Amino acid sequence: MLSKIVKSTALLALITTAVNAADFNAGAEKDRIEAIKYFEAKFADPEKNKDKFFPYSTDEELKNDYAKNLKQNDFNIGTYAFSKDAKSQYEAIKEMPPYEAGIELGEELYNKKFANGNSFATCFPNPAIGGDYPYFDDKKNDVVTLTSAVNDCLRANGEKEWDTQKGNMANLQAYLVNATTEAGKKFDIKIQSEAAKKAYENGKEYYYTQRGYLKLSCAECHIQGAGQRVRNEKLSPLTGQVTQFPVYRLKWEELGTLERRLSGCIVDQGQVSPKDESTQMKELVYFLAYMSNGMSIDGPDIRKIGR
Repeated sequence: MLSKIVKSTALLALITTAVNAADFNAGAEKDRIEAIKYFEAKFADPEKNKDKFFPYSTDEELKNDYAKNLKQNDFNIGTYAFSKDAKSQYEAIKEMPPYEAGIELGEELYNKKFANGNSFATCFPNPAIGGDYPYFDDKKNDVVTLTSAVNDCLRANGEKEWDTQKGNMANLQAYLVNATTEAGKKFDIKIQSEAAKKAYENGKEYYYTQRGYLKLSCAECHIQGAGQRVRNEKLSPLTGQVTQFPVYRLKWEELGTLERRLSGCIVDQGQVSPKDESTQMKELVYFLAYMSNGMSIDGPDIRKIGR
């Protein structure tokens, strides 16, 4: 009888643990689905939805330059998804993409031996890992991004860490992300503990909080403002915003990491950007990546300006 009670108790504990684990991402999943519904409704017919979503756009622009009936996976190319003019320029540049040299340099870096004989291939035996980052490491009690993982590999092998925004870091990431794209993988970010859930919520809070002397938030531009024009560029939507990094931004004339773009955007808002390997920045990346869950990795890529 006692053994039956013990077995029943153990089984109940396992079931309870499984149920609780499934619940950790319930709020995040609700956020993701609601965002998809919002953007699909917004871009179902921009001309028809002018009063609700595009009050500052002209009738002519909405009629002639905005694509209709966009679905979730369309958004993984940012503003090029809905702007016909921008997409035609994008496709022309993609015929001879300027980031191909970066992929080749990244492959060399991946296979190059460290002083101790190891390499990035030692840390990342399968290079197609772009959709696995960021993840929450319960042992470290922190988010691990692709950028921090690369520097962790360098530090663990006695090598000097890299600049987190460009150069070797962006080139290596271009190779890893290209391998992920070729493998046909999608973002699959998990939230499997209370601490991971908290990290997601912290990233979400940062995204929605007004900061800086301009009192702007990321959400004002990339949710409410998605598709609207700022200067000569249209703003990209939250959904799919990180699926193609690193990107070759024509303004930079080189590849840059996601952290580089986020830092620049935060500074444009009149804020001081968190350090690229800080917990705050990593939690923001965690939130953004989860909101692109289920979307194809399709990088590296180009951005004319890219907001």
